[in-house]
Amino acid sequence: MKHIFLYLLISTLSFNVFSQSEITENELKDHLLFLASEKNAGRFPGGKANRRVVNYLKKEFKKIGVAPFDSGYKQNFKAALRVEKGAMEKPVVKTCNVVGFIEGSDAGLKNEYIVLGAHYDHLGLGGPSSKSDTKNTIHYGADDNASGTSALLEIAEKIASQKHKLKRSIIFIAFGAEEQGLLGSQYFVDNPLVPLSQIKLMINMDMVGRMNKEKHVYMGGAGTFPNGVAFMQSLGESLNLTPIVHAGSVGGSDHVSFYKKGISVLGLHTGAHPQYHRPEDTVDLINFKGQKQVCDYIFKTIMELAATDYKMEFINQD
Repeated sequence: MKHIFLYLLISTLSFNVFSQSEITENELKDHLLFLASEKNAGRFPGGKANRRVVNYLKKEFKKIGVAPFDSGYKQNFKAALRVEKGAMEKPVVKTCNVVGFIEGSDAGLKNEYIVLGAHYDHLGLGGPSSKSDTKNTIHYGADDNASGTSALLEIAEKIASQKHKLKRSIIFIAFGAEEQGLLGSQYFVDNPLVPLSQIKLMINMDMVGRMNKEKHVYMGGAGTFPNGVAFMQSLGESLNLTPIVHAGSVGGSDHVSFYKKGISVLGLHTGAHPQYHRPEDTVDLINFKGQKQVCDYIFKTIMELAATDYKMEFINQD
């Protein structure tokens, strides 16, 4: 009986380690259900919902082994909110980026960083960026960008389980106030927690939850690091994906802030859809199997670049 109990205990512990280190559709869904829930009311900057989401992200980072910088997980800043044309200005609100890192093991390369990021905010009840005629209605933002935020957590968890393989260090950032004009990423590059010269690549995930039947994964900026286009194309195809890889086409989300500072970038998404910036962008439309495939793609990309001495340098695409 004692041997049977010991076997069951070891089996349970092994299962828990495996389940916590693998990227799973169920965990992606759990994160998304929280982030795009009614109580979080569209994750608008400032207020209780914003604080609730930030606390969730901090807790997840700590649980999976993503370490805080000396100032903690929060990088606080103030956001000036967008208003309708001709309307009175809204007050500035307090929000933050949620930032952590996993250190590499190579004596020299651990001082080089790859950033993985996704914005966690959305439009709240609508506002000037909404595409809907319906006013004061929760814009859930399941794809934009609860999908990228949940992917950030799942990829971070898997990287943490294999951190002994890392040579370079990885910084994970959940950006605030992206929808207000890339404010979180702009604040980070203006107030970096490591020297910008040591950041060798920024990978951004914005709307990665709606993969189509052709398994398209779109990306811009692959030409900003050596052999990036061929690298991303080949790796994607090896995972049975159909990558649409652009050398340039850098625009539209938080990676732009890094590119403007002379940092190599990759901006990934799974394509536009009719629910963009509308209340109908809900969890029931997320393709979790496809989202997991995107996560696996990004995880393998990071490990190929961070667990090796792959040459990294900035290549301007303007």
